[in-house]
Amino acid sequence: MANVIVVDTADAAAEACRQLLAEPVLGFDTESKPTFAKGEVSTGPHLIQLATDARAWLFPVRLTGSHPALRELLESPQVLKVGFGLGSDLAQLRAKLSIEAKGILDLSQALPREAPNKTLGAKTAVARYLGRRMQKSKHVTTSNWGNPRLNERQMLYAANDAQVALRVYRLALAAGDLKR
Repeated sequence: MANVIVVDTADAAAEACRQLLAEPVLGFDTESKPTFAKGEVSTGPHLIQLATDARAWLFPVRLTGSHPALRELLESPQVLKVGFGLGSDLAQLRAKLSIEAKGILDLSQALPREAPNKTLGAKTAVARYLGRRMQKSKHVTTSNWGNPRLNERQMLYAANDAQVALRVYRLALAAGDLKR
């Protein structure tokens, strides 16, 4: 597990994005407070996660989501952002923050799958490429990502989601399952 940095100020967002813009590929994900009532609409994303091999940055949207440097990074086609099941993440970024993310690779669609109409989830990809079982706690998955302070389990979960995508991407490239 990498170092996890919660980006909670404008200065921290600017510095984090400066470092992240220098990377060719990043792990990427978002988290949203879950909805439980029928017809309830998500107000997410509440957290944006970006990761390198050594570190993960967590951007609470209420604090840094509209920061110009974060927008520049997410909209940059020069930095490849890889993740799993990014359709709703991208739709929420567009709807809530008017961010048109570019340089996106959804590994669920890009990696070889058992059937053409099926997607490949993170758990299956981790088993295939890392030879490990990925555990996702339902308690953490369904926790309130909009809380002003994330607990340690939330931070580790969020960081792992972004970092696992990057690791799977690198191993899939090496295996010839993806093209550059």
